[in-house]
Formats: sequence, C-alpha cells, structure tokens
Amino acid sequence: MVELPLGQEPVASSLPRKLCVVVSRGAEGQRGRGERTYTISPLLPCSPAPLLPCSLAYLHVAILGWYTTRTRKIVHVDMDAFYASVEQRDNPSYRGKPLVVGGSPNQRGVVAAASYEARKFGIHSAMPSVTAIAKCPALIFVRPRFDVYRDISTSIHAIFKRYSDLVEGVALDEAYLDVTENKQSIPYASTIARHIKTAIFQETQLTATAGVSINKFLAKMASGQNKPNALTVILPEQAIAFVEQLAIEKFHGIGEVTAAKMHSLGIHSGADLKGRSLTELTHHFGKAGNYYYKIARAEDDRPVEANRVRKSIGAETSFAQGLSDISQMLQELDQIAQIVEQRLEQHETRGRTLTLKVKFSNYQRLTRSKTMLAPISELSTIFEIANTLFESIDLENRTIRLLGISLSNLDNAKQLQAIQLPLFQNGNIIF
Repeated sequence: MVELPLGQEPVASSLPRKLCVVVSRGAEGQRGRGERTYTISPLLPCSPAPLLPCSLAYLHVAILGWYTTRTRKIVHVDMDAFYASVEQRDNPSYRGKPLVVGGSPNQRGVVAAASYEARKFGIHSAMPSVTAIAKCPALIFVRPRFDVYRDISTSIHAIFKRYSDLVEGVALDEAYLDVTENKQSIPYASTIARHIKTAIFQETQLTATAGVSINKFLAKMASGQNKPNALTVILPEQAIAFVEQLAIEKFHGIGEVTAAKMHSLGIHSGADLKGRSLTELTHHFGKAGNYYYKIARAEDDRPVEANRVRKSIGAETSFAQGLSDISQMLQELDQIAQIVEQRLEQHETRGRTLTLKVKFSNYQRLTRSKTMLAPISELSTIFEIANTLFESIDLENRTIRLLGISLSNLDNAKQLQAIQLPLFQNGNIIF
C-alpha cells in the first residue's frame, strides 16, 4: 500500500504498468464510503498520474498486479564496414577505393565485407566474388585477417564494458548493450552511445554507428538509419509511428523472400503488418508470425544476453525466384559453405554435426544432418558433406526457395561469447 497526499503525483519509476487505485475520503489510514477503483496503464514512457477527484484528502494506491516497470535502454553498436575499414586503415593506398574482403573471383570466392566505395556499385557481403568484379572491374580484393579483426573486436568490447556488463555480441563488429543500469550512472543512453563512438575512434581509428531505443529490435533499426558514423535515437513515444511508416522489406528479420510473400498478402508497411491478427500471421509464417506480430507493435522483450553460449554457426540463402537447375543449386551450396567457413574462422571454432536445410517453393522444409567423429572447419570438407546430404534429397520437379548449412556440437573453449548485453527524470524516461 502506498499513500500519496493530495496533489502529489506518483513517481513514474514506482508505478507498475497496471494498478488498481482505491480512492477514499477521510483521514489518513481510513477509508469511508464512496470508495472507487481506477485501473491505469502507464504507456512508455510512464504517463502522468490519472485525473482523480481533486477533493480527496489521500490516495490509497493498491498494487494488484506487477509487471516490468522499467523501460529498458538498449544501445546497438555496429562498426562501419568493419573488415574493409580495418584494411583501409592499415594500408593507406586502399583508402577511397572500392575494396572487398573475401575470396578471389578466380577461386569461386565470396565477399565477406565491402567498403562503402564498393557498395556504391551494388556490392555487398555474401555476394560471389565473380559477380562483384563484374560490377566493378577496378575492385580491390583483400584476403581476410581474422586474427587482426578479433584483436580489434576485443578492444572494442573492453570499451563497452566500461559502461555495462550486459553486452551481447552478435558478431565481431556488432553488439547490443543494456545500459538501463550502467556503471557510470549516466542518465542518457544517447550520451553513453556518443562516449562509446568517440572512444572507439580515438582508440582504433575506426568509426561505428549506434542506435538507441527501448528494445533490441528498435535499437537495431535505429542503427541502420543513417550509416556510416551516425547516432540515431528512437524515443518511446516515437516507436509506434516509426514502425508503422517503415517499409516491410526494411524490417530486421524479414528477408527478401518473406517480404515478397508479405507483398502478395497486401502487407507493404509496418502499419499493414500491424493490421493483421496473430492467427493470420502464424498461419502464413509459422512461429515467425509471433515475432512479426510483436515487432509491428514495436514490442521486443528479448533480453540482452551477456556471455550467451553459441550453439551453432551457419549461413543460408533464400531465392525469390526459386532454383530448379541442379548445377545452380550446387554453386549456391558452395558459396554458402564458404560463408560458413569464414564464420567458423571468425569465432575460432569447429563443429562435429553438419546440418543441411532445404526449403521448397511450397514452403515444405527438409533437414539432413551428419555427425562426424572429429570436428571440421575446412571448406572442402564442409562442401563435400553438404553435397552428400543434398544428393540424398529427391529433387525431381521441385523448386528450391532456400538453402542453408550449419555446424553444431561446436568444439571451442570460447563458446561463452565475450563478443557476442534507475534512469527517470520528472516521471519520464530519459534517452
């Protein structure tokens, strides 16, 4: 029971999201006739106290249900063209030129990262190197130096830890931080993001982009708005409007094939997605429909998980038009295997169980797995096993919409991912 004198508003940080307010006349600690009940649901940020009869001497606030009261402050940091930027930093002759980190086009290589100069030609990660060189004949190819990238990533994560121990690394160049409670008691998440960006540049001569908001989805979307070297904040009161105006293909977690399917259903924006029921979305998209339903409402309750254990490493590619030619399928499988090899090297690990994932045009999904006695990480072995599993699938008169390869039962002493996360003022969340 919390008692508040007349005219005093509840402190926002003390309010749960749902309260029953019991109001009575009379002296403190007494209740008389005319007792009334109000239910309030503060929005994010917490709304002002509800309008109550002004003649009341005291408010008796009874908390009937307890929900999470604090709006989180999440920062998403994404290094700008990380691998390519490291190469340009370390070799001045590369600066200002289109450059990719990845395998040579003469060896059926795949792009691991592209500089911003290369991106102007439509070149992006996971693109076959032969396609990239066709788009830009002057393109510079550099072999990846994952040991260098890991060392720099370790230094960047040390910067993150100055502010919070809740750091969840997504990759060497990307992480989420939960700074709702932070080590330096800084009330503004945007201030923390600025400090981090400044420290990264001063200590590594590399730039980063940051997004700040109330959950991981929105923070991720914010960081993608104005790259490179930017800071974007989506305030709680802006969240719904931001999501509603967003084109569906811009949503994190919605790929090209899913976006095309949504378009066929008349879903082109966040507002369109929000207008669909949970039943409809799960009917069309399975378990992912629940995720789509929530993010359309700017909701994402996933925590920032420090020291999250990585259970598998993989890659997959979806095809908007579908593949029916076996040779083309095998070519795509080879490129996916190269990406998996790169990611295994990034994380200094190997795996014992290889799983092949295939999705057909009718959305039927098949998986085939094989477990080896010893862990593997070499490209030739990954492709050979994936190809063997692929050959066991009946492909007659069938079109493939997705191919994927993953390795699990990881053999790494570093499975705990060091790389891979009360602030109120005047009753409002401060960002």
